[in-house]
Amino acid sequence: MPRPFRFGVNMISIESGAEWRQRCRRAEDLGYDVVLVPDHLGWPAPFPALVAAAEATERPRLGTFVLNAGFWNPALLARETATTDLLTDGRLELGLGTGYVRAEHDSAGLPWGTPGERVDHLTRTVEELDRLLGDPEHTPKTAQRPRPPLLIGGNGPRMLRLAARYADIVAFTGGRAAPGKPEGTLELLPPDALEDTLTVYRKAAADRAAPAELNILVQQVLVTDDRRATARDIAGHAIGVDEEQALRIPTFLIGTARQMAEQLREHRERYGFSYITVLDPFMEAFAPVIEELQGS
Repeated sequence: MPRPFRFGVNMISIESGAEWRQRCRRAEDLGYDVVLVPDHLGWPAPFPALVAAAEATERPRLGTFVLNAGFWNPALLARETATTDLLTDGRLELGLGTGYVRAEHDSAGLPWGTPGERVDHLTRTVEELDRLLGDPEHTPKTAQRPRPPLLIGGNGPRMLRLAARYADIVAFTGGRAAPGKPEGTLELLPPDALEDTLTVYRKAAADRAAPAELNILVQQVLVTDDRRATARDIAGHAIGVDEEQALRIPTFLIGTARQMAEQLREHRERYGFSYITVLDPFMEAFAPVIEELQGS
């Protein structure tokens, strides 16, 4: 029996408190299950934005998608996590990653480190969060025990092993560092390469007592009656996939609402992706797809 779909929207901008609350309520009305906030300089600060989202809504869960562990000290993050979980009445889902934009670390005066060092820091952060939030003496205590659900996002072998060990939700970006381009520039993973990534994860997760929920971030929701013409246009931008691959990759949804819904069913069958996240510029365009998939 496949895991039921869940749908999240990643909110990447804020104009005012009133506008933010209205947009969060709109996401709830459209059927989104999770309101998410990323962790980049120049974008909304995750925890206060999620508390405001909780006050404006009743049903959706609230998540970080994902925190850049390099910005955070584990003890301070444990305090933020517990406080936010309490203020959102136990609706928090904590997403963590290593970060991938060096310029943000430079701007903040924070060390960047090698890829291995960034994974080391994330590993220590996850272990410390488990220790601190699981300690009966730690205050404040989380509303959810022993801690909120943990999402870990990433694609490399060490990240996948870390996610297999600790994460309740594993998020796949469907992207990789673009060769020959500035650091932090990503290109799309072709379907077969993404399948290889999932194979690495499944091997690492073989001994889990219960399977994790698998998430994919959809980069584009492209409404069209001519899927092939749109895929041809995507391939022309040299972002890592050809026309045929653009028709099949989980990171782009192309077509009518019904066609997109069928793509998501196929992706759930092939890859296991049941938790689908879109970026907020596509929140309205994706809503008819949620309607198509309601209850499945």
